[in-house]
Amino acid sequence: MSEIRLPAAGAGLLDGRSADRYRRVLEAGVARVAERVAATGRPATGVSPAELEPLVAGVDLDRPLGDVDEALDELSRVYLRDAVYFHHPRYLAHLNCPVAIPALLAEVLVSAVNSSLDTWDQSVGATLVERRLVRWTATRLGLGEAADGVFTSGGTQSNLQALFLAREEARCRTGAPVERLRVLTSAAAHFSVVTSAGLLGLPADAVVAVPCDAARTMRVDALAAELAGCRAAGLVPMAVVATAGTTDFGSIDPLAAIAAVCARDGVWLHVDAAYGCGLLVSRRRELLDGVELADSVTVDYHKSFFQPVSCSAVLVRDAAVLRHTTHHADYLNPASSVAKRIPNQVDKSLQTTRRFDALKLWLTLRVLGADAIGELFDEVLDRAEQAWALLRDDARFDVVMRPRLSTLVFRYRPDHDVSDELCDRANEHAREELFASGEAVIAATRVDGRYHLKFTLLNPRTSVRDIAEVLDLVAGHAERFLYRPETSASVPVRADRSGGTA
Repeated sequence: MSEIRLPAAGAGLLDGRSADRYRRVLEAGVARVAERVAATGRPATGVSPAELEPLVAGVDLDRPLGDVDEALDELSRVYLRDAVYFHHPRYLAHLNCPVAIPALLAEVLVSAVNSSLDTWDQSVGATLVERRLVRWTATRLGLGEAADGVFTSGGTQSNLQALFLAREEARCRTGAPVERLRVLTSAAAHFSVVTSAGLLGLPADAVVAVPCDAARTMRVDALAAELAGCRAAGLVPMAVVATAGTTDFGSIDPLAAIAAVCARDGVWLHVDAAYGCGLLVSRRRELLDGVELADSVTVDYHKSFFQPVSCSAVLVRDAAVLRHTTHHADYLNPASSVAKRIPNQVDKSLQTTRRFDALKLWLTLRVLGADAIGELFDEVLDRAEQAWALLRDDARFDVVMRPRLSTLVFRYRPDHDVSDELCDRANEHAREELFASGEAVIAATRVDGRYHLKFTLLNPRTSVRDIAEVLDLVAGHAERFLYRPETSASVPVRADRSGGTA
């Protein structure tokens, strides 16, 4: 039993008398995580829900342990031991990044001080830091001096707020009821566009999926045709959502060309750059050309800026549109505070109580710098190019397309004829077995109805060797599936790559 016990009286609150105890508790927690990270040889343990659930269910939450070390021991069993560790170079699944150490320092400060970013009298200093970072990001985007924005919980909330602003602007401009409003976005866009439309009261068919080209980017000619079709049907296009980094392919829509169509038709342009925002500090910045023409932009620093979740923002070209989120409450942000020039961030946000997540990015920029973040992201993009070359030259796999960012979609292809359905099952089995082994974590999606595997690279420590060895593991699991007794009857005589039989 440790000496770090927290008294029931006062519930172990942080105050002047408990400051030393707070320091020792954090040291104990940081030590546990540091030991776990240092000892992590695989990104996951492959534990199943059936295995872990009884451990969690067996914890009696009405009988506190009182001792920090005992609580950490228990936490190791129910969480830390089996957590998926994104810092491991063979975590290749989703848009989860290893995190910058200065940002982790910020998390400690944010939690302890516990500022709430709604009003100035709850967030002195923090409000100004967030506003400074919004201005920095707007400058990097090229949105102009009238731009503004606010930090959010993530890309889904950012997209929701942007479309809310677009809806209100469209209603003010046209007087159209929500039943006539439409949102146009590519068929490869994030699902949050559809979710946001529903939350905003738009009809079920309000989101129009614009066809994509072979590069999985929005076809500008198809967008123009869909806009014309909406007008002809008496509908009001309230927004076009372009994507700078789709989740499945990392594809980037032709932003400048889409912006020209939107300007001609007087339609709000929102750019979802949750994934691609890392290009703002990259040597590949030109891939975002045209983003400066957007009316609103989503950025997720907790993806390609290597920040812990959550750290995101929505930016707007014209600060005046944020009036649509402003509601004055006498007990919080009375209207008189505007005349007194008191900066209340709740005037711009869909949230009231909100963490000081901006501090993570602030400390990262102040310690490491924007160029260092850009170099990390560029290294990730370089590795994606190398991974694509591996897949292109490997006869065991079909790769869908060359990456613009760091996502690769591919499929194990047997060296003999099998049905598409059996090939689907082999790829799915390979992914499941890989996770169960804990040796690597990869993702999956469907392309034209067929099951595909997916690498999402966001770790600059992932090497070409890591990728090659994971591909070997995938192929091995798939082959063993095809030739196990219960499936081998469906598989023809195996032909080797040279045309012979084996």
